[in-house]
Amino acid sequence: MLSIITAAEAASLIRDADTLIVGGNGGTGAAEAILEALEQRFLGGQGPHGLTLINITGVGAVTEKGLCHLAHEGLIARVIGGNFGLQVPFMRLVRDELIDAYNFPQGVMSQLCRAMAAKHPGVLTHVGLNTYMDPRQDGGRMNKRTAAALVDLLKLHGQSWLLYRVPAPPDVAIIRGTSADEDGYISMEHEGTTREDLSIAQAVHNAGGTVICQVKRIVKRGSIHPQMVKIPGFLIDHVVLEPEQMQTYGTVYDPARCGETRVPVAMITPDPLTERRVIARRAAFELRPRDVVNLGVGISAMIPNVAAEEGISDLITLTVESGVVGGVPGHAREFGTAINPRVILDQAYQFDFYDGGGLSCAFLSFAEVDEAGNVNVTRFGERRDGSGGFIDITQNAKRLIFSGTMAGGKFDISVENGRLAIRRDGAFRKFVPQVGQISFSASLAAQRGQHVSYVTERAVFELENGHVTLTEIAPGVRLEEDILAHMGFRPRISPQLKDMDPRIFRSGPMGIAQAFNALPARPRRVA
Repeated sequence: MLSIITAAEAASLIRDADTLIVGGNGGTGAAEAILEALEQRFLGGQGPHGLTLINITGVGAVTEKGLCHLAHEGLIARVIGGNFGLQVPFMRLVRDELIDAYNFPQGVMSQLCRAMAAKHPGVLTHVGLNTYMDPRQDGGRMNKRTAAALVDLLKLHGQSWLLYRVPAPPDVAIIRGTSADEDGYISMEHEGTTREDLSIAQAVHNAGGTVICQVKRIVKRGSIHPQMVKIPGFLIDHVVLEPEQMQTYGTVYDPARCGETRVPVAMITPDPLTERRVIARRAAFELRPRDVVNLGVGISAMIPNVAAEEGISDLITLTVESGVVGGVPGHAREFGTAINPRVILDQAYQFDFYDGGGLSCAFLSFAEVDEAGNVNVTRFGERRDGSGGFIDITQNAKRLIFSGTMAGGKFDISVENGRLAIRRDGAFRKFVPQVGQISFSASLAAQRGQHVSYVTERAVFELENGHVTLTEIAPGVRLEEDILAHMGFRPRISPQLKDMDPRIFRSGPMGIAQAFNALPARPRRVA
């Protein structure tokens, strides 16, 4: 008989010192009602205390919702997570040394759920070598108080590997679906992602723990088509009914995000022409016909909007690490989903493809770039973002395009009359002599034959023979005053230095579709 309980009753099942796995991905898939109830219970003085939290990636709306509900000293003692960037209040606990904090690559976290389910010792992979995941650097530890080693460096058949150990057996899972039938069989027909909720449920069930699933409706026994069932009922201990469950943190329900309907791409409104749009437009010039592409958060997530405006969306395949293939991926509160997806995979399968070198190219953000071409996106200033899928993707895609503004902080930059106007520049350098943490290793990329670009609103750089090389400059920008003066090192300047394409700085479509099909593919084999 299906056990239907309230969100408050679900929160009361979590005990002091439990290991809690919370599902969700970016702006979608979080059991919001249960997480909110857990926060209210803790704030009311009823506990629980000292939890170990496992989260596969960032879950939240940056400053609220999702795992932001759990960002309280005393509630969490230790976190093992794939990303913290969408739960900024959580970063304070990590930064201020209030909890033990581990960050592992998002793909590894997803695959660890399968390892926990099967009671394997961990995930053995090349992902993370030569970065802060490597025990020769930080071993995935995000602050000084975190002492225990959870990553091992191994040598097998003459090659280096990392073993990410499985955490302690989990006690409670909080996951989400759309429908539960009277026997607890769960479907996800309104979900924009299916994540790794099945593996989470298997892991907790096999450990003798409690699996709680939030759904928006209860349906008749056996009425869900078996191919639509994502989690069998015997894995579910309790269901929380939440009819007002939102599809994402920005959308109540959009049938085009789960494949129920498709909408014309022409209905997608172009983003305004800001400095961020300029970067996304220039980055889009790196696309080639038949590319299979990953898009990261931030500016990179704006590229689908450019592709839609240019009419080339159907000539490439855009993917998101959450498991979405095809369509036009969303950003901000819609990140992790897509409009008109062609396939929605469980996330671990997406990372199997990524880790094996299947991506043609990937577009990602940067916080710092150093003289060697290394990139930091994970620990800088007051932020403790963690890697998300960044390391899985950057170590395996054939071409890499890192996107970001030239300087950080408050600035006043606009596009005027086809030129970039810099009235006030940012105070923080992002091109530095040495990055604070190696999230992307340029030397490893060189060994693997990857092509690497760094795109900003005013300049484009390439990684050439171990040197960051300036190859393009925006119209209206001065080389010394606007570029070199804002760098902590002097880049190599290409003898073929040229202006960025002027169409990037004009409103309306750039008209790249006509020539797009004639572009040669750029096959590169990653070692």
